[in-house]
Amino acid sequence: MASSAAHPAFPSRYGASAMGKLPDRSAFGASSQQRGEHQRAERERERLEKERLEREEQNQLSEEQREEIKEAFMLFDLDKDQKIDYHELKVAMKALGFDLPKAEILSILQTHGSPSEPTNPNVPHHPRLLLPFAQFQSVMTQRILARDPRDEILRAFELFDEGGKGKITLNDLRRVARELGEGLEEEELAAMIEEFDLDGDGAINREEFVDICHQ
Repeated sequence: MASSAAHPAFPSRYGASAMGKLPDRSAFGASSQQRGEHQRAERERERLEKERLEREEQNQLSEEQREEIKEAFMLFDLDKDQKIDYHELKVAMKALGFDLPKAEILSILQTHGSPSEPTNPNVPHHPRLLLPFAQFQSVMTQRILARDPRDEILRAFELFDEGGKGKITLNDLRRVARELGEGLEEEELAAMIEEFDLDGDGAINREEFVDICHQ
């Protein structure tokens, strides 16, 4: 058998003499710590940027629109835990004029929601996706800002048009004035119809209502 001297490369290949001093483990630890700190700083920067953009979007809404979002959430948050489930989200969005199919509601929950937490350790827990108020506010802000202004006007028209007749009559104006507590005289209500009734049918149709809102 040949001696180890015949293979001088063997010890040099694996020995410390060929590699020099092994790297200090603390250098690896410091590098890993720096990467972790950098990643945490990057996540924090992204979070702050996201919050800034959401604030800018919310500032584009009117005070009335922001209040409507809050009221819809509070109304349908039945257990008052500041979170809403699938059914509560669906009716809250419908109240704000967004009647979405099941798949789209689920997509919102999967993207922005979080799993429910067990309330009783002795009862089997089946997690549900819940949407907190902050995420609901963000989702609704984006959808309202993306909505066609004409859709908003037609939604207001439907609030006047009781029964879906396709026009606003004197009776509709009388009812809305009463609900809002406006003490308008019959002559004033009739004058409003007459002023904006362009086709002379004694009522205000959708297009006439849209023209009124654009004035």
